Amino acid sequence: MRRIHSNNRASFYEDGNIAIDDTLFRSVRRLVEFSVQNTFPQYVNVVDVTECTNPVLGDYQSSSAMQIYSAMKRQGESTFKSPRDVAEAIVAGISNSGIFESIAVAGPGFINLRVSREFISASLLRLNRTQKEKKNRHVLVDFSSPNIAKEMHVGHLRSTIIGDAICNIFEYCGYSVTRVNHVGDWGTQFGMLIEYLKDNDISAQASVSDLQSYYKKAKQRFDSDELFKKRAQEEVVKLQAYDAKTIEVWEKICQISRDEFQTIYDRLGIKIIERGESFYNNMIPGVLEELETGGFIVEDSGALCIFNEQNDTPVICRKSDGAFNYASTDLAALHYRITHEKADEIIYVTDLGQHKHFDAIFRTAIDAGWCGVRQVQLKHVGFGVVLGEDGKRLRTRSGDTIKLKALLDEAESRCETFLLGKGTSLSSEDVKHASKILGMNSVKYADLHNNRTTNYTFSFDRMLDLKGNTAMYLQYSHARVATVLERAGPHVTNNKGQGRNIQLSNDAERLLALQLLKFEDAIATSAQELMPSRLCEYLYSLCTTFNNFYAECKVLGSENEQTRVYLCEQTKATMHLAFSLLGMVTLERI
Repeated sequence: MRRIHSNNRASFYEDGNIAIDDTLFRSVRRLVEFSVQNTFPQYVNVVDVTECTNPVLGDYQSSSAMQIYSAMKRQGESTFKSPRDVAEAIVAGISNSGIFESIAVAGPGFINLRVSREFISASLLRLNRTQKEKKNRHVLVDFSSPNIAKEMHVGHLRSTIIGDAICNIFEYCGYSVTRVNHVGDWGTQFGMLIEYLKDNDISAQASVSDLQSYYKKAKQRFDSDELFKKRAQEEVVKLQAYDAKTIEVWEKICQISRDEFQTIYDRLGIKIIERGESFYNNMIPGVLEELETGGFIVEDSGALCIFNEQNDTPVICRKSDGAFNYASTDLAALHYRITHEKADEIIYVTDLGQHKHFDAIFRTAIDAGWCGVRQVQLKHVGFGVVLGEDGKRLRTRSGDTIKLKALLDEAESRCETFLLGKGTSLSSEDVKHASKILGMNSVKYADLHNNRTTNYTFSFDRMLDLKGNTAMYLQYSHARVATVLERAGPHVTNNKGQGRNIQLSNDAERLLALQLLKFEDAIATSAQELMPSRLCEYLYSLCTTFNNFYAECKVLGSENEQTRVYLCEQTKATMHLAFSLLGMVTLERI
């Protein structure tokens, strides 16, 4: 048999049978595609398969027959009298391959497919929750990006945790991933701050909060004192010329900020490489010269601008006074990432307000031929803002931006109060440890489970809800399955499933097993759409399905104990993996 329609992980054969290394959804879809390819080849592009919202009807559903029938009518074809006739023809061409228990046509022409228990059982024993085979593809993700001399605030939260989750998912899929922190560490603001600090030396105990306060005072002087403004501008020139004394002060400012940022990253479990604006500064003139030589840059009123048909306003890559700006740096950074770091895919995780800017930068790179024969993919992962319960941007009562450290502190404190109030068998030391993990998980999940393109409302009360789609609910579900396996003991558990005879004797067992098989599809969708929320949806559904199973099925001491323990083992392993890919940590007990 010849394998066709292959990719890195999955394929199906010319007789319609599936390859065992495929995901469940792809297997079902390709069997439908194969039938349509043979029966209605000109309409194979309209194949549609989704999960059934009502499990009573089946596991998967296809509305392809109705779409094909409509297309046939538009073409004047009259071979089939109704969408149901088209559906029956598609069903007749589906090779069962042992995968389906039933395939039925319903309503005006829906095709409902139910996966067989035998196929689910066999697939369950083949589960492999390890990182996938290494792929020859390099993904670079630019995320977090705080500004030096300014505290990280809640506005940095989304970029940091969304970017980290995307990196984790790509690494699990086998890609080589570079995590880049493009910090703001260069420009006019540093001239102001350095000039101010010449009269107010940095204390050895100075914090980023102190630097931010100094900057505000420096800005006030810059706006009101012409002499100070002139000296600050001279400091910018010295900084760009790498004057030794100026660089010494600048490095102190950067190090103070870097050390404090690292405490936040350590707390959130974030690993990232810092490459600030200063890293690309010396590359800017060469990159702009290349673009100017290629005819992509024109001078307009003394400024260097890039015009293209897709954007109403030009990209100004050098201001009329000769100074470089964000666009200058972003062009140099993109050029370096493509030509030097050899990235195959470059992803920028910033707020949606910057989409137009990055679209123009990407268009310039494509037009200039930087993406070349490798066809480097450039993507902007935009996100909405965090709102308070008043519907406005999340801020303190005084109207200031909430500092990220303060948000995490508050989350931990509330989780500790929650645990002590609910009652726990944990020691006081373990309560402190659990509160840190629960606080971090709750803040992350409160963000990640939302569609990143929308604004979302942050609520501490909602975050601690045990009954909703929250990290607290997920964590208690994980602790429940961990408790079951602890009681089972090592003599019962066998994570590899060797010698197991999996018998799915009731619907609760079958639905949990089926949900476990959907993990790889959730990963594939998350990676394709760059949406960690898809993995969150899966994890919440898995926890809900497990809790229903736990309520209906006695595990230990039951006639079907072997199967049920194995389901618990795989549930725990899958929960743990999903948690880790989302940048969260699991607890065995709460």
